[in-house]
Amino acid sequence: METLSCADLRLLEQKGISQESLQKQLDGFKTGFPFARLVAPASIGEGIESFSEQEIARYRRLYREKSGSERILKFVPASGAATRMFKDLYAFNPAPVQLFFDNLPRFAFYSELESAFEKAFGKPLQEAVRQKEYAAVLECLLEQKGLDYGHLPKALLLFHAYKEGAVTALEEHLAEAALYAESGGVCRLHFTISAEHKAAFDERLKKVLPQYERRYNLRYHIATSEQKPSTDTVAVTQNNAIFRDGEGNMVFRPGGHGALIENLGEQEAEIIFIKNIDNITVEALRADTQVYKELLAGVLVERRDAVFAYLRQIESLRAQGQAAGEEFLKEVQAFAVRCLGIRFAQDFDSMDAASRLNALQNALDRPIRVCGVVKNTGEPGGGPFWVLAQGEQTPSLQIVESSQVDMANAEQKRIFETSGFFNPVDLVCSLYNYRHDKFNLSGFIDPQTAFISHKSVQGTDIKAMELPGLWNGAMARWITLFVEVPQSVFTPVKTVNDLLRPQHQA
Repeated sequence: METLSCADLRLLEQKGISQESLQKQLDGFKTGFPFARLVAPASIGEGIESFSEQEIARYRRLYREKSGSERILKFVPASGAATRMFKDLYAFNPAPVQLFFDNLPRFAFYSELESAFEKAFGKPLQEAVRQKEYAAVLECLLEQKGLDYGHLPKALLLFHAYKEGAVTALEEHLAEAALYAESGGVCRLHFTISAEHKAAFDERLKKVLPQYERRYNLRYHIATSEQKPSTDTVAVTQNNAIFRDGEGNMVFRPGGHGALIENLGEQEAEIIFIKNIDNITVEALRADTQVYKELLAGVLVERRDAVFAYLRQIESLRAQGQAAGEEFLKEVQAFAVRCLGIRFAQDFDSMDAASRLNALQNALDRPIRVCGVVKNTGEPGGGPFWVLAQGEQTPSLQIVESSQVDMANAEQKRIFETSGFFNPVDLVCSLYNYRHDKFNLSGFIDPQTAFISHKSVQGTDIKAMELPGLWNGAMARWITLFVEVPQSVFTPVKTVNDLLRPQHQA
C-alpha cells in the first residue's frame, strides 16, 4: 500500500476504517473475487418447500401464538434516492415516456404535480401535456423546481391513491406491518435512510403516524439508521492505485446494501421481517401478503425452536461429560438434512461420535432466515441455488444474483437460466442463539462474494467495490430455508411505470 498522509489517516479515523481493512480492500481489487460455483437451481423438494392450505393455516397459528411473547420488527432498507426509478424519463426513452404521459392522471402524485406545475410554470398541467411540453412536466416532477422526485427516497414518493387521499410507500409499510408485525399492542419498524433525507422522513412520519395508530389501534415504534461510514469502500484507478480527487483526498463510496448487515445486527428483536421499500401493494390486495408473511414466520419459529432444543441437548451432554448416542446423532442429522437443507460431507458417517457431534453443533448454531421465493417470470435479479462455496466440501442453499455468475461458462449460465424461482427479498430472520445471545453477524459473511464494478468520477474511469449483498454473501453462512410464495406478494416498483400495474391501482 502506498504511504498514507496525515490527511489520509484522519479520514480513515473519521470513517472508522482501519489501515488493515483498507489494505484488504486494495488486495481485493488486485486479486478480484471468484464467481459463485452453482451446483443446481433449488427446486420444490430440493431446497424449496411448498405447503398445503392446511399446513399454511397451522404455521400461521403457530406464529400468532408466539407473536404475543416475542419482540417483532419489520426492517426496511430505504436508503437510496429514487433516481433509477426514473431513468427512462431522464433519458427521454420514447416508449416509456409516452406510456407515462398517456397514463399521467393514474399516478398517485398527479394532483400534487398539477399544483406544482401551475405554480412553477403559470399554466395548467393538462394544457402542457396536450401541447406535448413533456420536458417541462418532467422537470417539474423530477427536479427541485417542482416535486423533486428524482432526488427523494422511494419511501417519500406518493405510490397509491385512495378516496381518502394519496399515500407514500412509507405509509403503506406502516399499514402492512400492522397486519403481521404487531406484538403486545406495539408495531416496530426500522428504516435505513440517508442523512440528507432524515428531516423529510421524520416530518412525514410526524404527520401521518397518529392517524395510522388510530386506524389500527396500536402504537408504532419507528427507528431509523444510516449506512455506516466504516462500511464505505475505497475507489481505485484502473491500475489499482488509490483514486484521489482534485484536492488529493482519497475517494470512498458506499459499499452497497450489503453494508446494512451491520444495521441489521444492531436490532433487538427475536423475529425480524425484511422487505424492500418498493415491494408493497394497495390495501385491497394485501390479504395474501399477511397470509404468507405469517407462513414464513411460522416456519421460522418451528425450525428455530427445534434447533434450539437440539443445541440445548448437545450442551447438556457436554456439561455432563456424556458421549452422544448413535440414535441421537442420526436424529439430529436427519433433522438438519430434512428440515434445514443442510448437507454433510461424504465421510460424515465414518467419523467418530465426538467429531459428528461437533459438526452437527456447528451446522445448527447459526442465524436462521426463511426466504419466500416466487415463480420466475423474468424479473431481473437473483434466485435460490445450491452453491459450492470456496473451501467447502458440500453445497449450501444461497441467493445468487446474475452478477455473481460466470456467464462465459456455458454450464454455469445454463444452471442460472434454468432456475424456476426468483428472490423477491421476502425474508424472516432469527438473530439470536439458543442461549438468547445475539450472533455477531459479521462472522457469517462470505467475503469472497464481494464484486468489483466500474464507475466514472468527473470523467475518470475508476473501480469500486460492492460488499457482499445483504441477502447474498452477507448471509451466506446462515441457515437458509426457501418457501414458495405466490406472485401476488411480489409487487416491486423498479420504474415509475410499474405504478400503473393493477397491484398499485386502488
